[in-house]
Amino acid sequence: MIKNLSIQIFVFFCIFQAMSFLRETSMLSTDTQVNEGLVLPTLNNEFQSISAQGKPLVIYFFAPWCQICHMSISNLQSTFEKNSNIDVIAIAMDFTDKEEVNKFVARHKLTFPIALGKESLKNEFQITGYPSYYVINEQNLITSKSLGYSTELGLYLRSL
Repeated sequence: MIKNLSIQIFVFFCIFQAMSFLRETSMLSTDTQVNEGLVLPTLNNEFQSISAQGKPLVIYFFAPWCQICHMSISNLQSTFEKNSNIDVIAIAMDFTDKEEVNKFVARHKLTFPIALGKESLKNEFQITGYPSYYVINEQNLITSKSLGYSTELGLYLRSL
């Protein structure tokens, strides 16, 4: 019985990994240079540069209505709080108004910058689902990417 269960878990894990790999093939490839001149408005009516500033940067794309985003954003917040060697910028997409984004941020008590994205940015970063994120290094090259739920450990390991 335990052997059968172990085999089922292994098969499920392999299928999950294969599906994740296939979904991520639609994203920008690693070693892609991110436009260093990209600046977005924030919730605070300021502007945020979307480029690494001397340490790896996690660029996290989310939608306030996305249930997986609600489940995984706390992992991103914890990763940010525990690791001063990485920066995080979350970019809200597909929202109806700023108040919807403000409610999401308040609900999850987010302390990293929240930028407001638009359709052209979605196309530029080849975002096909939420949450999606890229990790870029100090040279603004993509070193890692993911689509869907990520654990705190997974986020941290991808940012190394």
